[in-house]
Amino acid sequence: MAAVSVCKPLCHPCAYDEKFKVELHVKRPLVPVQLSPQQVGLEMLCLCGQLDLLIRAQFQEQLRQDCSPEESDTFQVQGSDIIDQMLHFLEHLPKPLPQLEDYLDIVGLSAIFPRVEVFLLQGSPVDMLEKPLMDEYYCHISRLNQLLVLSQQLQEDIKHLGSHKYITHQLSVIYQVISSFKGIQPLWVLKKDIEINFKQLKLSLVTEEGSRQEPQLSAHYIRWILEVMETITSTVSSLPEELMEDLNPALTFISQLSS
Repeated sequence: MAAVSVCKPLCHPCAYDEKFKVELHVKRPLVPVQLSPQQVGLEMLCLCGQLDLLIRAQFQEQLRQDCSPEESDTFQVQGSDIIDQMLHFLEHLPKPLPQLEDYLDIVGLSAIFPRVEVFLLQGSPVDMLEKPLMDEYYCHISRLNQLLVLSQQLQEDIKHLGSHKYITHQLSVIYQVISSFKGIQPLWVLKKDIEINFKQLKLSLVTEEGSRQEPQLSAHYIRWILEVMETITSTVSSLPEELMEDLNPALTFISQLSS
């Protein structure tokens, strides 16, 4: 140790020089792409949606833990990253480039995402006294996706599973999701159909105690379930007018971009 302490260092570290700084472009395309104003608007809609959901989640966490939103490093990093992406997309617009807040006002995104507008101005998440229209959009899209996925899964299971033991459970979950849609006529008809047939379908799967035979639905009930699930998937996929109301804020914005 004594010998090491008296030896001269092999080298001296150099001070940092900015000219050696390497800019990171991990999230930028390898080949430059020029977006149209319509494409920029669509990208901004998606990013505003992401930032809005992030703000909502942070605000809920703030209420749960009774802490200041500025204390969340993860929130600040993710929020800054989304804003950086927004600024990047603004560079595709004709010169002179608008400020981000001005752009959101011009295209109408500040009205659709008031939390985002306030966050850009104040730098902290703030909840709205009046519920923004896009809050219903997220819930509606989530339920539609849930209904579609569950219906498709039940279709696959009833065709390929050797046991129909859990079919009634899957059907009851689908029934609950359908029930969450209020005043939707095509889904209301399916809900009543499930109510009429569910009890007898469940009884048909009851096996004797000690039996090794797996519960199996009759061909009649298999056809009926497949027909109901097919109707659900086609209804959700076609988006009839009754299912469009809560999607209007985003759809209206998109239609204005195309006009």
